[in-house]
Amino acid sequence: MFVKLKSAFVFGINAYGVEVEVDSSKGLPAFVIVGLADNAIKESKERVRSALLNSSIPFKATRLTVNLSPADVKKEGSQFDLPIAIAIAIVNGVEISKNLEEFLFAAELSLDGKLRPVSGILPISIHAKKHNLNLVVAKENAYEASLAKASIYAFDNLSQVLGFLNGYVDAKLYEANIVFEKVDYEVDFSEIKGQHRAIRAALIAASGFHNIMLIGPPGTGKSMLAQRIPTIMPPMSEEEIIETTKIYSVAGLSKGSVITKRPFRAPHHTASDISLIGGGADAKPGEISLAHNGVLFLDELPEFKRNVIEVLRQPLENGYINVSRAKFTVNYPANFMLIGAANPCPCGYYGSKVKKCICSFDQIRRYRSKISGPFLDRIDLYVEMPEIDYDIIQAESTYTSYDLMQKVIEAREFQKNRFFEEKIKTNSQLTPRLIKKYCKLDFQAEQTLKQAMKVLHFSARSYTKVLKVARTIADLAKSDIILDSHIKEAISYRYVEN
Repeated sequence: MFVKLKSAFVFGINAYGVEVEVDSSKGLPAFVIVGLADNAIKESKERVRSALLNSSIPFKATRLTVNLSPADVKKEGSQFDLPIAIAIAIVNGVEISKNLEEFLFAAELSLDGKLRPVSGILPISIHAKKHNLNLVVAKENAYEASLAKASIYAFDNLSQVLGFLNGYVDAKLYEANIVFEKVDYEVDFSEIKGQHRAIRAALIAASGFHNIMLIGPPGTGKSMLAQRIPTIMPPMSEEEIIETTKIYSVAGLSKGSVITKRPFRAPHHTASDISLIGGGADAKPGEISLAHNGVLFLDELPEFKRNVIEVLRQPLENGYINVSRAKFTVNYPANFMLIGAANPCPCGYYGSKVKKCICSFDQIRRYRSKISGPFLDRIDLYVEMPEIDYDIIQAESTYTSYDLMQKVIEAREFQKNRFFEEKIKTNSQLTPRLIKKYCKLDFQAEQTLKQAMKVLHFSARSYTKVLKVARTIADLAKSDIILDSHIKEAISYRYVEN
C-alpha cells in the first residue's frame, strides 16, 4: 500500500515543499528512510515506532520504505515525524476521511506520541498559506505559525491528529489574537547625562539607519548610549516583524513567540567569525542576521580579531550574507545598524583630562591599526565621548527616548514619502544613482563639500557617506534641500586619521 502526505523543510529563512511517500510491501521486516535525510530524520524511525505503539496504533512487521521527495535535495529537521507516523498508520489500516491533499504536517513526536514544537515553523506556515494548505502543528508552535495567517490546526498528540483526520475528533481552526502592542524598554535616554553631541549623532544614526562609532575613555557612557538607541528607533512594521521572527524561528530562538522588539545583539569580543556571520554544519544564521532590522553592538571593537571584523564588510555594504558550505550556499538577510565602541588607546585614556595616558605612540598606532581603513570607511558617523564633569552628572537630562523617537519617526516618514517609488526605506540604503536624484545641495553646501574633499582627502565612499548623513540631517530639519549647515555637520562626523 502507498500513501503520500505533504510536509516542508527550511532552507535559509524560507520553506520548501516535501512529499512524504510511504510504501508498505511484503518481505523481510524493515524500516528505511531515503531522500537525502539528515541524522535527525533517520533517527525519527525510533521516535515514530514508539509513538505509534504508545498511541495504541499497530505497527505491523512489514517492509516500510519512506521517501522524502524531491530526493536530490538534502533535508533536515524533526518536522517529518508527524507525516511519517500518519502515513504508516494509514498503511497499517487506520481509516482517514479527510482529504490529505489539503493538509501540510509539521511536528516532532515524543516517544509517548505527544506533538513537540519544531524550529522554522513560521517559514513553513508561510509556505502553507502560499499554497492554500491547512497546517497541522504542535500547540506550542501554533501562536508563532499564526503570524502567517494560514489555516492552522493545533494538537497535543498523535491520537488527536488521527482522530481529527478520520472525523472522530472535532477540531477548530486555531485563532490567535496577535496584537503588535507598544514595546516597552527598561532603559531610557533620560538616564544619559551630558554627551549632547553623541546623543545628536545617535538621533541622526537612528533616523537614517546609519552605522555609528563611539570613541572615548572608559566610563563615558559608550555602552550605555548604544543600549538605548533601539529605544528611539521606530516600532517594527508587520513586514519587519515577520522577517525578524523567521530568522529567530530558523535559529531556534523564537521560543514560540513573535519578535516585536527590535533586536539588539552584543557579541563578546572573543566571538569567532562563524558565530558572527553564521555557519556551522547546518549553516545557521549568525549574530549579524539575528540583528537584522535592529542593532549589532560591537563593544571594544579593536579587541575583536581582525578577520572577524573584516567579514562584516560585505554585509555592511549589501545588507545580506551568503553562508557557503561544500554543497550549498545559504543567503540570510543582515540589514543591521552597526554600533561600534572603542577606547582611544590600549589604556583607554589618550586625550583624557582626568587621567594620564601611559601608552606609547607605537602602541596607539598598533591598537588603531587593528581596524582596517576599508572597514572604517563603511562607518557613517564617528563621535568622541569625553569624560563628564560632576555638575553635569547631577543635572537633569533634557532628552527622553520618547521625544527622540518622535523625531526619528518624523524623519523616517520624510524618507518613506520620498522613496515610495524606490526599493529602499532609509537614507543609508541610497545608491549612487539615488544619491544624485535625491541629495540636492544648495550652492554653498556644494562648495563646502568640494573643499572638504580636497583638504580631508575623502574617498569616493566617504563622499557618499557624507551625502547620506547630510540627507538625514536635512530630513530631521524637514528640508528638501541639503543646506551648508547640514553638510558641515555631516563632515564633522567623518573619521579623519590623526
